[in-house]
Amino acid sequence: MAPDTYIHGTEPSEQERLAALNRMTNATFVRFLDVPAGARVLEVGSGLGLLAVEVASAADGVHVVGVEQSADQIAAAATSPRVTYRQGDAHTIDFPDASFDLVYARYLLEHVSKPEVVLSEMRRVVRTGGRVAVCENDISLLRFDPPCPAFDRAWDLFLRYQATLGGDAVIGRRLYRLFHAAGLNQIELSVQPEVHWHGSPGFAGWVQNIIGNLESARRGIDETQLDQAVAELTALADREDASAVFVWNRARGTR
Repeated sequence: MAPDTYIHGTEPSEQERLAALNRMTNATFVRFLDVPAGARVLEVGSGLGLLAVEVASAADGVHVVGVEQSADQIAAAATSPRVTYRQGDAHTIDFPDASFDLVYARYLLEHVSKPEVVLSEMRRVVRTGGRVAVCENDISLLRFDPPCPAFDRAWDLFLRYQATLGGDAVIGRRLYRLFHAAGLNQIELSVQPEVHWHGSPGFAGWVQNIIGNLESARRGIDETQLDQAVAELTALADREDASAVFVWNRARGTR
């Protein structure tokens, strides 16, 4: 995942958005991982390490290694005595076969050039009987009510722009097929829901997260259409009858 192909960029505003998204979604994802005590865990694409630190605290004796391509991200990453970071490429994970009990990635496969290679590498470095787990996007599953047609148009442009960068904003729908092709066994699919409505604790933060998604791709989306979408969502956030529904796609399997 090269910096010039990452749709969201690494500006401070984007890092703040991702930190807020971590606060919204980490606890549920950690429960999904079901980390066993004493596990040696690999996080592929660790970013600022906020999730890695929570995974390391999920059970006694857990140690997490985070692989991250960006040296700047590693330098700014959250610290824990149970977490170490290593700079590297997800397509060529620099660990021997069967090095970990659990290997996971979140919000990563949509951004890499060859997700099937990344998953094959994740399978390679997990031990026999160990688990591989991911959580990914299919942005077509996002719905607002009342309808937001300007946003829908801009969201489609976002999807198309990400494709020009080599990414896949709807890769979540392909997880079972990708896991099967990687040679993983006992594959299970699930979803992690985002269901918010005006007055619920996460509604304002979720709408702001989606606005931030659009803003982070401003260089590749028609400015007028993007501004109309942001204005529409900003108004939606103040409506007492507004709601939002989305699901993250998850998969896990064993070697």
